[in-house]
Amino acid sequence: MPLVEIRGVVKEYSKGGQTIRPLDGVDLDVDRGEFVSLMGASGSGKSTLLNLIAGIDRPDSGSIVVGGTEITGLSRTRMAAYRAAHVGYIFQTHNLIPVLTAYENVELPLLLLPLARRERRKRVEIALEAVGISDRAEHYPRQLSGGQEQRVGIARAVVTDPTVVVADEPTGDLDPDTSQQILRLLLRLNEELGTTLLMVTHDPEAAAVAGRALRLDHGHLVPRLVAEEMPGGTEAVEDAG
Repeated sequence: MPLVEIRGVVKEYSKGGQTIRPLDGVDLDVDRGEFVSLMGASGSGKSTLLNLIAGIDRPDSGSIVVGGTEITGLSRTRMAAYRAAHVGYIFQTHNLIPVLTAYENVELPLLLLPLARRERRKRVEIALEAVGISDRAEHYPRQLSGGQEQRVGIARAVVTDPTVVVADEPTGDLDPDTSQQILRLLLRLNEELGTTLLMVTHDPEAAAVAGRALRLDHGHLVPRLVAEEMPGGTEAVEDAG
């Protein structure tokens, strides 16, 4: 049974008297431990799909099941509890709180869970070590480089041991060398810890790091990623599942 099951998902918005449908009957299965990348032009629905899986937004129709839970029918309170326990979110712009240290930023999502202080400390230390930034635990975001900030953001996303981690352009604001470091880190978390990852990216090289690369085009999942979009024009053709 897939960890994430998406069936017939539609999302619409009204703009200037017109109806915009970024997602138009999307179906997708993601297995536990998979690393899936989503590509597509601006406005193609990539981030919209991530937000639906993360429970930040709701579809207009269709169903989304994560870890056996149908999340589209949850109340606002239960949805908040679902996000806290089951979803890690990696943002493009880090979204760290400037007045909190790296340690405190990573600890923040744990405060929403019924954990003792000792257990929170243990989890934060493990997460910081996993992303290679334990020595910056007491630093504030302004004292960190962009790559270090993103590592803190990744530690914050995985510290709750979530069911699924969604990443929205996690290398979009980074230089090429730092981007490669972050991608290698995500791949290591996937391979060594079995973290289930869904990553939105506009970069074919970043998409190629994932085990499966898909494309959203005008609200539809395109079954195959054309070879020309992959680095070096390699034959990286993936089924949409």
